Amino acid sequence: MAYSHLGGLIHRQAQKYGNKTAIMYQGSGSDWLHLSWSDFSDKIMKTAQAMAEMGLSPGDNVGVYSQNMEKYLIADFAVYANKAVMVPMYATSSPMQVSYIVNDAHIKLLFVGEQFQYNNASKVQQESRFLEKLIVFDRNVVLRPDDKTSVYFDDFITTGDNSESLALVNARSKQLENNDLATIIYTSGTTGEPKGVMLTHANFSEAFRIHDIRITGLSDKDLSMCFLPLTHIFEKAWTYYCLSKGVTVAVNRDPGEIRETIRQVRPTVMSNVPRFWEKVYDGVKEKIDNASGITKWLFVDAVKTGRRHNLKFVNEGKKAPIGNRLKFFLYRNTVFYLVKRVVGIDRGNFFPVAGAPLSDTINEFMQSIDVHLIYGYGLSETTATVSCFPEKGFRIGTVGKVMPGVNVKIGEDNEILVKGGTVMSGYYNKPEATKAAFTEDGYFRTGDAGSLTENNEIILTERIKDLYKTSNGKYIAPQMIETRISEDKYIDQMAVIGDNRKFVSALIVPDYEALKIYAREQAIPFNSTEELVNHPEIEAFIFGRIEMLQAQFTSYEKIKRFALLPAPFRVETGELTNTLKLRRKVILERYADIIDGLYEG
Repeated sequence: MAYSHLGGLIHRQAQKYGNKTAIMYQGSGSDWLHLSWSDFSDKIMKTAQAMAEMGLSPGDNVGVYSQNMEKYLIADFAVYANKAVMVPMYATSSPMQVSYIVNDAHIKLLFVGEQFQYNNASKVQQESRFLEKLIVFDRNVVLRPDDKTSVYFDDFITTGDNSESLALVNARSKQLENNDLATIIYTSGTTGEPKGVMLTHANFSEAFRIHDIRITGLSDKDLSMCFLPLTHIFEKAWTYYCLSKGVTVAVNRDPGEIRETIRQVRPTVMSNVPRFWEKVYDGVKEKIDNASGITKWLFVDAVKTGRRHNLKFVNEGKKAPIGNRLKFFLYRNTVFYLVKRVVGIDRGNFFPVAGAPLSDTINEFMQSIDVHLIYGYGLSETTATVSCFPEKGFRIGTVGKVMPGVNVKIGEDNEILVKGGTVMSGYYNKPEATKAAFTEDGYFRTGDAGSLTENNEIILTERIKDLYKTSNGKYIAPQMIETRISEDKYIDQMAVIGDNRKFVSALIVPDYEALKIYAREQAIPFNSTEELVNHPEIEAFIFGRIEMLQAQFTSYEKIKRFALLPAPFRVETGELTNTLKLRRKVILERYADIIDGLYEG
């Protein structure tokens, strides 16, 4: 199969699929609207012509600052058709973050989503010497009375409908080469200012090629839910790959409505982060724990049967004994089906998951109830996937087998080093950072510590910069501890503390609703969240649950003290990145007094 640039991808697919649905998206009500491959291609071409008409040149950087929308994807591929470069920004980004990217990438044209993005971008435009024009996706956005440059997307795409702009776009698409820059994805900046990861069309083509080898179960009969931000390389690369396979993509606009939209759409595939599956696990486990009698026995036996069938036999390429097969068939069509139907994944084929550590317990549980997770590892700098589970023969405890065509070796400090056709060309405007990111023999330094098994599987241990060393000289991997403890349904977020301290402590954000229910059941009085988290009985209750979860830890890894926080870590307050990773430095500074209190006495 030939793998070519993104500029012509949708047009090639339109010739093949015509009126088949390419994109599903939410209308003004609860209805889902359908965009055919032919119409998708047509809208991309009209948008590309409008860009050419307004003066966009090959190599120009174009920004998009929006939540997921069908228009987001139209803008993406229209930029590529013009041999230009798309620069995505998270819909939650602050004016300061947008300004940094706009000025660093010299962005003249910026697509914005809703009122929040327009308001922020408008402020940036007034102060930037680069940003000239905003194109607004949502027609309901109210423009500033003095705004004479912004235009609504639907009006914009009518401005280039002429033969000259059509000829210009066609010429640019033909001149587009695989080694041309496609996108610049700015990292979250957990340890410094953001860096623009430069990915070429060749990076994406190679990603498609190696996924075709590893993942053979995806076809044009699948339906993918686009839920993670399209700014995130995981969702962007996955959605592009789905489109390259003729998969219909349903675009979820509001992350807060994902539970409802999944039930409406019932996707067969969906990329997601571990946090989503943690919530599913908590819900299912709660139903099992609260069941009684024959119902509870059936739940427990179903999970036991599924674990044996899927992990001990099918995953190992063996035929399960007939008794196990019959029981599994029964549970698959009753217990497992009902559980999955409630979530909206009853038609599930498989579900890629990456972006953060996934608990082995949760991974094994989901595989046991016949939810096939393909767990993987990757970075923006590697066009997402470095390794992932094969469809069979995966090993829980790893982040999968290294992808075909990707070379991985372990360097100093057990750092994972990567080389291959999916590795970025460098950081935008940062030659020194680019040089520092590669070894002398051309391997990219991931900053992650890990090891390789005999089967070429990666065992991921920790971000090297996140490793703590206690005052007793013991190394602590906070993510490992956080992943394990966060399995508890009463714990929503946590930050492990321990660098240069005499023991490990933690800041814990509980699941407030679950904790309130428990408190009422136990007749524990409280009038506010602050009173709830500071109640001695609540602290004792959480401590007991933590102790059970860290039973297998060494003594120096165990959390000795903790503080329950009355408010969560948030992107808006700077404690989380846009990809929901902890900004540990910010947390250490913001909660310094509380942390110091944990080590007194």
